[in-house]
Amino acid sequence: MHIPLGTPRRLVAAATHLLCKGIHANKPEKPVKFVLMNTTANRNRDLHEPITIVERGVFALVRLLLPPQVDNKHAAEYFRVTIGQIDRFIEWFVVRPDTLINDDKVTGYDVYTSPTRSPVFNAGSTSRINVAHFIADLITSDKTWKRWRGQMPVIYNI
Repeated sequence: MHIPLGTPRRLVAAATHLLCKGIHANKPEKPVKFVLMNTTANRNRDLHEPITIVERGVFALVRLLLPPQVDNKHAAEYFRVTIGQIDRFIEWFVVRPDTLINDDKVTGYDVYTSPTRSPVFNAGSTSRINVAHFIADLITSDKTWKRWRGQMPVIYNI
């Protein structure tokens, strides 16, 4: 059996769409918290994050060569455009770590509404354990969730 390289090409976006469709069909009493892990290479178009012409070219090439990049973009756009900020059944959050690294323990990290550096020419790093810690804090802390729901913040190790 021949499987074309990179299939399925819209796995994350399709799963996100189907899960949201299921949530809406079930009409939960309280909104479901939906967290999507993405990348700093995906800009938040609501904030008009700046991008240089060279970065635009690099990202176009990456989207062409790496189907997961486009898939991640479509999944985040589904939340931003289709679900939006006021949905009775779904509250969403898209976390955008920079270059992922491994670490054994949680260290300091900062969270910003937008990238503070170029993901192409001056990438930061984010440990997977710090991303997990931030997501766990989002899910368990109402204060943190209210601060970031419906947004696409960026997380960097300090």
